Amino acid sequence: MITRKKIHWGQVVPLTILTTVAILVIAPYIWMLLTTFKSTPEIRQNPGKILPINWTLSGYHYVLTESPFLRWFINSVIVSVTVTVAVVFTSTLVGFVFSKYQFRFKKVLFWFILATMMVPYQITMIPQFLIIVELNLYDSLWALIVPALVSAFGVYLCRSFCDDIPDSLCEAAIIDGAGPFRIYWTVILPLLKPCIGALSIFIFLEVWNEYLKPLIMLSQVNKMTLPLALSYFSTARIHDIGSIMSASSLIMLPATILLLVFQKQFIKGVAMTGMK
Repeated sequence: MITRKKIHWGQVVPLTILTTVAILVIAPYIWMLLTTFKSTPEIRQNPGKILPINWTLSGYHYVLTESPFLRWFINSVIVSVTVTVAVVFTSTLVGFVFSKYQFRFKKVLFWFILATMMVPYQITMIPQFLIIVELNLYDSLWALIVPALVSAFGVYLCRSFCDDIPDSLCEAAIIDGAGPFRIYWTVILPLLKPCIGALSIFIFLEVWNEYLKPLIMLSQVNKMTLPLALSYFSTARIHDIGSIMSASSLIMLPATILLLVFQKQFIKGVAMTGMK
C-alpha cells in the first residue's frame, strides 16, 4: 500500500527561504567556475552570458605553466598542515592540564589566555613582526608557522571538552601506573576526537585563507602562500580575467574538498562547540 506524505505548509516558508539563500550563496561560485572556461575577449564581449560560448582551458594552462603556482600551493600546504598539527597537539595538551590538574595561578593563567582572544591581530602585528626579524625568520615559512603554534581558542575549546571527561578515568589510569603523558595520549586524546576534528578544520581553513600575515612576513615571490600569491598574480595579470578566475578556483578547490569530505565532522564540531 502506497502512503502519501502530507505537506506541512508550516515548513514551506522556511524551506523556500533556505533554498533562496543557498542559491544566492552558491551562484557567485558557479559564475566564477564557468568564467574560468571563457577567454578574456569573450568575458568582455558577453559579460551577461553565464555559459561559455567557446569552452577553453587557456586560463588554467597559463596559471599552471606561466606562474609558480605549484610552489605557492606547496607553501600553503606546508604552513597549513604544520600549524594545524601543532595547534591540535598544544591545544589538547594544555587543555588537558588546565582541566585535570591543580596548580598555583591556574585561573589567572587561563583567564590571561582567554584575554588574548580579545586582542585584534592588528594590535600585535608590529611587535610580532619585530620579534620575527630578531629571530631571523623573516621572509621564510617559519615566520608564519612559529607565531601560530599555540591557539588560545584551541586551548579554551579543548579544556571545555576535557571538563566533560570523568576524573575517574584518569584516576584509574594512575592506579594502573600510567604517567601524565600516557594518560593524555591513551585516555584523553581518543575521547577528544569530535573536538580535534572541529578544531583541525577551523585552524586549517583559517591558515589556508590567511592574507595579512603572509603580506607582512613574506617578500619573495617563491615564498608566498596562495592568498597573497593571488593578489600578486591579479596585479600582474589585471587584464586577464580568465586567468585570475582560474587561479581563484584552484585556490578554493582544496578547502572545498576538505569541507565536502569532512562535512559531518565539521557540522558536529560546530554544534558541539556551540553547546560548549
